[in-house]
Amino acid sequence: MNKDNNMQWLALEHTVIAVTGAGSGIGAAVARGLLEAGASVAMLDVNTDGCDSLLATLGELAAEALVIPCDVSSEASVQQAAARINERFGHLNGLANCAGILRPGALLDVSLDDWNQVLQVNLTGSMLCARAFAPLMGNGGSLVFIASVAALMPQTNSGAYSASKSAVTLMSRQLAVELGNRQIRSNVICPGMIRTALSEPFYAHPGITEAREAMTASGRIGMPSDIANATLFLLSDKSSYINGTEVVVDGGLDNMLMHLIPRPGYSASNN
Repeated sequence: MNKDNNMQWLALEHTVIAVTGAGSGIGAAVARGLLEAGASVAMLDVNTDGCDSLLATLGELAAEALVIPCDVSSEASVQQAAARINERFGHLNGLANCAGILRPGALLDVSLDDWNQVLQVNLTGSMLCARAFAPLMGNGGSLVFIASVAALMPQTNSGAYSASKSAVTLMSRQLAVELGNRQIRSNVICPGMIRTALSEPFYAHPGITEAREAMTASGRIGMPSDIANATLFLLSDKSSYINGTEVVVDGGLDNMLMHLIPRPGYSASNN
């Protein structure tokens, strides 16, 4: 597979980006997009088989990737990954932190082990990666954390998920301020409904796809590539004055509340 000429405007060629959770879903889409844009990519995941499967589809572009087994919830594992990146590339230009997990359960019922595990991966893992990889960026770089619209509104029966993603957004803002004097930016992307292996079982139920599509202004469910495109922009210098904020990529889901409230005489179709 050759580089994507449509991505050249991002000027990501010759950059080095670390991607966590690169073995599947959004992380895999981000890694693919970066390689197609001409970047070198350190692909971090406990699922290295997924990383290898992706690279097998990318032809000569795979030579620009380094697969590193990494558990973001382990400080030792993250530090070892940072050492591998430094040894291979000597520096980093950015981090796309896509690793994350979800454990179901109402707050009054979720086990403490599940609660702690979600926080350890989603929140502490994000902090550990920032701590390990920002020093490799010298003076200038970009951190992008994949959160969720669940960071902005509660996702019920999902245990610590909303709390962890909300905490990531504030952590990112703090990093933006603390790292600003080194010209390292930090931003968050909040995806809406994205069709990944994690959510795919939902769509096996009759009517779910249509019902979910109707909840978005764009009338469709997002794909991992939708999030990857936004991530690549935030990793590039084209977004150099975007810092310490959250970018919602949800097809307009967060604008639909009033539209979905039945109002006889006022409701109209979107045709």
